[in-house]
Amino acid sequence: MQKNITLKLRPSEAADERIIKEYIAQSEACKTSDITGFHRTKQSIDARSRSQVWINLTVTAFIREPFLERTVQHFIFQDVQNSSRKVVIIGAGPAGLFAALKLIENGIKPIVLERGKDVRARRRDLAALNKEGIVNPESNYCFGEGGAGTYSDGKLYTRSNKRGDIDRILGLLHYFGADENILYEAHPHIGTNKLPHIITAIRERIRECGGQFLFEKKVIDIHFEKNIFRSVTTADGDRIDADAAILATGHSARDIFQLFADRALLIEAKPFALGARIEHPQSLIDSIQYHCPVRDQHLPPASYGLVEQVAQRGVFSFCMCPGGIIAPAATAPGELVVNGWSPSKRNNPFANSGMVVQVSEKDAAGYFQKQKIRFSENDPLLLLKFQRSVETSAYKAGGSNLQAPAQRMADFSNGIVSDSLPGCSYLPGIISADLGKVLPDFVYKSLQEGFRQFGKKMRGYFTNEALVVATESRTSSPVRIPRDADTLEHPQVENFYPCGEGAGYAGGIVSAAMDGERVADAIIKKGR
Repeated sequence: MQKNITLKLRPSEAADERIIKEYIAQSEACKTSDITGFHRTKQSIDARSRSQVWINLTVTAFIREPFLERTVQHFIFQDVQNSSRKVVIIGAGPAGLFAALKLIENGIKPIVLERGKDVRARRRDLAALNKEGIVNPESNYCFGEGGAGTYSDGKLYTRSNKRGDIDRILGLLHYFGADENILYEAHPHIGTNKLPHIITAIRERIRECGGQFLFEKKVIDIHFEKNIFRSVTTADGDRIDADAAILATGHSARDIFQLFADRALLIEAKPFALGARIEHPQSLIDSIQYHCPVRDQHLPPASYGLVEQVAQRGVFSFCMCPGGIIAPAATAPGELVVNGWSPSKRNNPFANSGMVVQVSEKDAAGYFQKQKIRFSENDPLLLLKFQRSVETSAYKAGGSNLQAPAQRMADFSNGIVSDSLPGCSYLPGIISADLGKVLPDFVYKSLQEGFRQFGKKMRGYFTNEALVVATESRTSSPVRIPRDADTLEHPQVENFYPCGEGAGYAGGIVSAAMDGERVADAIIKKGR
């Protein structure tokens, strides 16, 4: 007999399979020897009690029958070498990669074009970025094989159940090498150290099946006849024909947005969020969240999620990285952007999170007016230009080689320039600065009050042990590329499909992957 059983266990108990079997036997009024094995199907942490942290665990138990190991979900990928249908995919992030896999499953040949380098070659450019402050505009934390997610943590949590099949996406990641725990943990996480191997395995499968995967192929033009997509041109002069195109370039491909504006193709300004990255000692976050001076060895480093309304404006945490590192995420010289990531073990001494404020077109217009910068309220690139302006301001306030401007948290909220700064995970280094002169006034004031409010929710969070590092500005795309609600095609170009984060339809690895599959399904359906 197989039976689903839910247990409430202490962390040490949840880590011990022998004890779990004892609880299963107790629950089912049978002998421990009757339990031949079990699979974890759901697992989450409940830290609401101040006296004890609990693990909520659901298992599928095998009782008085042979135990069967969990099987890896099976996927059938076809040989598409000689397929009569070809789809060019612009961008090799989650949206592009999962769209390619879906097409191959249905006998359609993908041609994946990636402006950056493969994951191995990309590491050298990231090393130069971290150590020397050298930004390669085509190979960085945002551009390259796997997209921004490859070297930016690999968190897989999403609430977007309606957008697609989350279990299928997690199943594919497991199939290509991710640990089994992503299938049952409430907040699954792969880790920056493991993602490159998974991305490489996906690329190899695409090629094995006859798909094309081309690196350093930056798309600089899109061609269509009578409003029907025909081909793309790359920076090296190649013209690539296809039956359809999927645009999955991510939230930082500003040249693509500019191309659309130059070609009079519809795009829209899209509200996004901007702020700073906050870093605390991980031990402090552990003690706050787990209500104990030292974290139980069987518990993972603690995370948090915070949201507050300040003067009717949302302030919230974003991309929280327990045991993580703050990284330089600029995509061009002269700008300063920070992001965060964690390795699979999340064993670094710091916890960091984006802390951001909602930004609208009205906010951007007010910012430019105050700065006495000319702008057009009807410009679809208005919020992109605002984003770039703030990143440039942060760069000017920083030091050499991408040193980031920073303040201690309490100093930041009290308007004091910190006379010293604690240790920080940001490898290029930090420099004390007045972030009130870096961040837009409405962002600065919202964060000042937001930190105080968060300190009331998490006692100890509001402290000068924490750092505020500017600027966290790539939370999502500041531009939306519209598409038809039914066909998912761009309203002006048939067989052209905006997709993923860059087009404004996703926000993270899983939601982008699901959107890639959704667009691939639309192409498959149209060809039937």
